Amino acid sequence: MPSVRVRVAALLHSYTGGAAVIEVESGTAAEVMAALDRRFPGLAFRVIDEQGQVRPHMKIFLGEEMLRDLRTPVPPGSEIFIVGSLSGG
Repeated sequence: MPSVRVRVAALLHSYTGGAAVIEVESGTAAEVMAALDRRFPGLAFRVIDEQGQVRPHMKIFLGEEMLRDLRTPVPPGSEIFIVGSLSGG
């Protein structure tokens, strides 16, 4: 099956067993997140809220483009980046 490479920010490594780069089947961004969650239960909840939207403090990039719609197709061979915002005072 064609795959995509997902790069996960360090703040999520505790949910991926320390993995920074993960290969999963291609599909829509939502399907990629579901595949990640099957391998790493609970990971998707950290990135996507109960309404199926990317959480405000998280960002998903397909290449250099920020994804706003999880129905966006992720072509085989693509690279997705999941990053989080940092804040402080």
